[in-house]
Amino acid sequence: MSAQQVLFDAPGPRARRIILLGNIVGVLIAVAVLAWILSALAGKGQLAASMWTPFLESRTWEFFILPGLVNTLKAAGISIVTAVLFGLIFGVGRLSHSAPIRAVAGSVVEVLRAVPVLLMMIFFWLALGSSGAVKPQDAPLIAVVVALTLYNGSVIAELVRSGVHGLPRGQREAGMAIGLTRNQSLRNIEVPQALIAMLPALVSQFVVILKDSALGFIITYPELLQFTRRLGVGEGNVIPSLLVAAAIFILINFALSTLATRLSVLLSFRTKGRKPVAPGPLVPEAAAT
Repeated sequence: MSAQQVLFDAPGPRARRIILLGNIVGVLIAVAVLAWILSALAGKGQLAASMWTPFLESRTWEFFILPGLVNTLKAAGISIVTAVLFGLIFGVGRLSHSAPIRAVAGSVVEVLRAVPVLLMMIFFWLALGSSGAVKPQDAPLIAVVVALTLYNGSVIAELVRSGVHGLPRGQREAGMAIGLTRNQSLRNIEVPQALIAMLPALVSQFVVILKDSALGFIITYPELLQFTRRLGVGEGNVIPSLLVAAAIFILINFALSTLATRLSVLLSFRTKGRKPVAPGPLVPEAAAT
């Protein structure tokens, strides 16, 4: 009996019927709630055609949707690059042979992971605005990028550490056998392999960064949510505007999630290795001649 069979019992006929019944009830409740929401919106006139016609005009996309989307992708793109760099540095620091470096890197990562990203955004926004170190119009973007970098970078640092620990010990031993030091083996052999193995998890973290960039709305960063809210206030269709913004976020995140899934499948296929090719029949020398 395997460990999986010990820890998990396959559901029997009665359990499967209960699970099926629970799924059906859950779907019916979800459909009922959705129908109630749509009915309430229709009663308030939020589903009328006049509420959606502004999205058929080019000015709506030129002055609201596209500028907000560009700012969202800008903040998310910069944050992704800086978070990966931060995660690599502190992830390697947590794996260092030096105990003080491990302690400092571990303390920084644990503290930053415990602080809410919105709290960091507000803190850096107020600090930058009151210090006068940057232009007032640049403070929201910098605060968003710094907060997303510190929080998500600490998560990526943990991914790096767990990815290296998940490698076979033979990788490090092989590196040290050819004359590499522990740090050289870590940089040249273990971390590159860990990065390949954790690519799907990295892409999933990029989805989190993109979604969290919408929190910049609270500190007046003109991202997609901010622009769609302005559009909704001006046109009197706040709910349809927010629904369009939500649909755009869903499409982008779905694309990133699909990429993560395909990367996971591709990497699992590659790590299995190729099947050995069966040797062909031996041809006698006389027949070959």
